[in-house]
Amino acid sequence: MKNDYLEIRNAEGMPKLVDATMAMAFLLNAKSGVRNCAIALTGAASPEVKAELRNQLETGINMHEEITNLMILKGWFHPVNLEKQFQMDLESSQTVAQIASLNLFPGDTSRLGTFATPEK
Repeated sequence: MKNDYLEIRNAEGMPKLVDATMAMAFLLNAKSGVRNCAIALTGAASPEVKAELRNQLETGINMHEEITNLMILKGWFHPVNLEKQFQMDLESSQTVAQIASLNLFPGDTSRLGTFATPEK
């Protein structure tokens, strides 16, 4: 059997991992947006701009909270259970290492069907 990205066994659990990874990226971007709005608010001069930036800041904080709550609900994020979060992070890093070891550019990618088939 070839150990490359086309093997079905190498795709097990990927949808959940992708969802969790995308949610974490979204959370970090929301956090960055909140920080940027706060920085812009401290430098704003006109009352109109300050009011708009306060609205954007509040929206960003609410979005960050919603993403955090979703991730906690799905079991993708454990902000109050550091041991569990550390275990999840460790498993994620091991998965990344396994993905990195796959032959992503195999010379022969032919398969007889949808699933991996034995060599003839």
